[in-house]
Amino acid sequence: MSIYAIADLHLSLSTGESKTMEVFRGWENYVKRIEENWVKTVSDADTVVVAGDLSWAMKLEKAYKDFLFLENLPGRKILIKGNHDYWWSSKNKINQFFKEKDFSSIYIIHNSAEAAENYVICGTRGWFLESKENEDIKILNREVGRLERSIELGKQTGLEPIVFLHYPPVYENFECEEILNVLLENNIKRCYYGHLHGKISGKKAKIGEYKGINFRLISSDQINFTPILVE
Repeated sequence: MSIYAIADLHLSLSTGESKTMEVFRGWENYVKRIEENWVKTVSDADTVVVAGDLSWAMKLEKAYKDFLFLENLPGRKILIKGNHDYWWSSKNKINQFFKEKDFSSIYIIHNSAEAAENYVICGTRGWFLESKENEDIKILNREVGRLERSIELGKQTGLEPIVFLHYPPVYENFECEEILNVLLENNIKRCYYGHLHGKISGKKAKIGEYKGINFRLISSDQINFTPILVE
C-alpha cells in the first residue's frame, strides 16, 4: 500500500470538450500513456494524489467521462484543484455528483485533508503573486487560508502532513512568500506541485531541498506520464 502522485492530466474525453495537449511536443498520445503507465505502477490498494488540472471541462457534468476514466484506474484518487479545473464547484456539489455517478474511488481536498497510509494529504491550488492587483491579492489570501486550514485538520489526525499544491511556491529565483511561510511555520518537510510544462520551465523548477523542504515537480510531462512514488 503506497502513495503516488501526478499532476496535470489535462483530460478532454467528454463530449463537447475538444481541447487537447497533443498539439504540444512530447504530449503525443498522452491519455493512453497515462493509462498504461498508471496500470503498470499503481495497485488497487494504493493512493494517488492528482495535484490539479485533471480536466479541461468547464462544468462538472461535462467532466463525466474524465472522472470515469479516473475511476476505472487502480487505486484511491485524491484531487487538488488546478488553475484549469473550471468544473470545480463546492465540495458538497462535487461529492454529491460523485455519489450519483457511483465514483467511489475519487475524493477531493477542499478546506480538508485526507489520511493515506501513515501520512495525511493536505493542500490547495495555491497561487503565485505576479501583480499587486486587488484581485490577485484576494485570491492569494484565500489560498493561504485554505492551506492553513488543510494543514490544521491534517495535524489533528496525528499523522505527518505531506503538502500538495498546483502552483509552485518557489520558481527559479522567485518565492510566493505567503505560501512558503505557511509551509515553514508548520514544519512541512515535503511539498509536491504541478503547473509547469516543457523543458525550459522544468529546468527553472525548484526540485530538491530548499529551506528545509523537499520540493518535487510532478506535472505529467515532467515525470513521463507516470505516477511517482511518494511513500
